[in-house]
Amino acid sequence: MNVFDLIVVGGGASGFMSAVTAAENKVGKIFILESSTKLLEKVRISGGGRCNVTNASWVPSEFIDNYPRGRKKLIESFSRFSSGDVFEWFQEKGVKLKIENDLRVFPISDSSLDIVNCLKNRAENMGIKISIKKFVKGIERVASNGLFKVLVSKDEFFLTKKLLISTGGHPSGYRLAESLGHKIIKPVPSLFSFSCRDEKLKKCRGVAVKNVYLEIYINNKYFKSQGDLLITHWGFSGPGILRLSSEAARDLHEKKYNFKLRIRWTDLDSSELNSRMNKFRQTNGTSNLCNLRPIPSLTKRLWVYLLNKLGIDNNKNWSELFSTERYKITNILLNDEYQITGKGPFADEFVISGGVSLDEVSFKTMESLICKGLYFSGEVLDVDGITGGFNFQHCWTSGWLAGKAISNQ
Repeated sequence: MNVFDLIVVGGGASGFMSAVTAAENKVGKIFILESSTKLLEKVRISGGGRCNVTNASWVPSEFIDNYPRGRKKLIESFSRFSSGDVFEWFQEKGVKLKIENDLRVFPISDSSLDIVNCLKNRAENMGIKISIKKFVKGIERVASNGLFKVLVSKDEFFLTKKLLISTGGHPSGYRLAESLGHKIIKPVPSLFSFSCRDEKLKKCRGVAVKNVYLEIYINNKYFKSQGDLLITHWGFSGPGILRLSSEAARDLHEKKYNFKLRIRWTDLDSSELNSRMNKFRQTNGTSNLCNLRPIPSLTKRLWVYLLNKLGIDNNKNWSELFSTERYKITNILLNDEYQITGKGPFADEFVISGGVSLDEVSFKTMESLICKGLYFSGEVLDVDGITGGFNFQHCWTSGWLAGKAISNQ
């Protein structure tokens, strides 16, 4: 029977990167098995169809700060294949990339199909065999020769010398890893928006506020984030919220996503706010509250909402404001609180926290420390990053390292 040098379970970003890298380094017979009908689908739909390839934070020691889980392990892998290496890898294969102001990297075309086609074409040119609708039901180790027997149906299986599992957050990958002796850290959602049942807040949907300070206190732990916030018809989203959700993912899951979110709307302190409001009273006393805001970055809609939340008449003039009301305004701008009742309706980056335990995998080679010849790459591992190209970077890096290691054995 035909024996493959490498079978890759999963036709996503990391699976393709590992297969192509192995082929480029003289690994012969390679077979990618994808259970769905579409290859690289997550790449295609990511970033609104643009594909946030990586992030132009070039220093690995700083790059790892964007991963709530896996930081210590990733410094080792990113020092071998970094975001700069990924940038060059795609450029050398004809995909022109650009760096946006927030350091996110996209194809110049703003089309994820450039990345999809690059990987597909490279795999085809390297003679890599690819099959879709091949769901791997089980994996066995053949005692007589050490080969892996990859079962896809009752009557169909394939034999391979090396095996790489790159199934992303699909439960089948965890099941396969467990069957080969690996521990799975319970997968929970990461990178999600927050639902809030404050009906009056819906009047502010579409309002975006730059650089707010966010905090959650849960399970006797503080989780903090700073960044832009977007008010939606269901609650809160935006980069700051997504980062916070990622940092606190496991604790929030444990509490069934019921918690209090604290928002600090400004970097001014209480004395600076009081000084500003006193100045308004003295120099703009006849100005209406709703027309003159102590924080210019707050839109009129949000400012009026906050005043109404405090029970302060927004038709008052600044000179009519009582000291107790000024205190309330200061407090809400620095310590605003919202009861969160669940996750938002969309998982912004479809990211999962959890997966194969990192203690059981070498981050130099991505080879299992339990089962020789078995490799892992991508989101099947207990690694997850914040939004901004960091999850794809882990996929590219782990895939490349696995492909290189397989070629050296």
